[in-house]
Amino acid sequence: MGKTYSILEFGKKAYSHVAYFNFEEDENLNSLFSGDINPERIISTLSLSSGIKIEKGKTLIFFDEIQESNRALMSLKYFAEKAADYHVAAAGSLLGIQLSRPGSFPVGKVKFLTLYPLSFYEFLDAIEESNLRTFLENKKDFSPIPDIIHNKLIDYLKIYYIIGGMPESIETYIQTGESTSCRVVQQEILKAYLIDFSKHVDATDIPKVSAIWNSLPAQLAKENKKFIYNLVREGARARMYEDALAWLELSGLIYCVREAAAARIPLRSYASSKAFKIYMLRERRILFLLR
Repeated sequence: MGKTYSILEFGKKAYSHVAYFNFEEDENLNSLFSGDINPERIISTLSLSSGIKIEKGKTLIFFDEIQESNRALMSLKYFAEKAADYHVAAAGSLLGIQLSRPGSFPVGKVKFLTLYPLSFYEFLDAIEESNLRTFLENKKDFSPIPDIIHNKLIDYLKIYYIIGGMPESIETYIQTGESTSCRVVQQEILKAYLIDFSKHVDATDIPKVSAIWNSLPAQLAKENKKFIYNLVREGARARMYEDALAWLELSGLIYCVREAAAARIPLRSYASSKAFKIYMLRERRILFLLR
């Protein structure tokens, strides 16, 4: 649930048909882009294979998990230049797209939309408490919030802290009304990330990336003023793990909050490379919509 659900729902409301193609589920899709990537040929073949008549302006072509095919990613450029009347959306994991080393990318031909885990405000919308969100957004002063509203918000905030902002976890809570089932979902999500490590990280670096990832709860549980490499592994040093840490930050799985030497703009110029804390989870899902 997330990027795929959002685009499919948008497609159902805005178009007559949605032609959906998932490169992770169907390995044969990649072969359609192995030769000539002329959009007209590709559209004709996709229409025949899916049984859906792809019409200009009436059908949304949706390429899901596009990071699995560099050639398909490259073809977006030609869709924008030679087949602008066809509407195309593509979605993929930042973890895969940034780290799959694509041979080419359609710079300037796509518009990026980024999905993050749900915020607390979005969580309130999801559980049909939008009135509380509106109340918070409209509050402009520091006067006390009435106890009856304050206590309700605190209760919801505690629930949000427990179940997190991942859409599937929140959906599970809405359906079951309990946090236990959400824990199962959260564990499955964490397992999926560990599998992604093995897909995109060099085999020699997997233990280091996994060690940092697994140390995050301990890092955050302690009142440390900065990230402690010794909590990753006894005797660990920065030079041993800095590449793995950079990989996790680049992939969008963690936030790295660095200590600033001065409160001046630009703040990044005064950020320390040695004193920092890291937080999870920042995973992003990227959508590409052709201009």
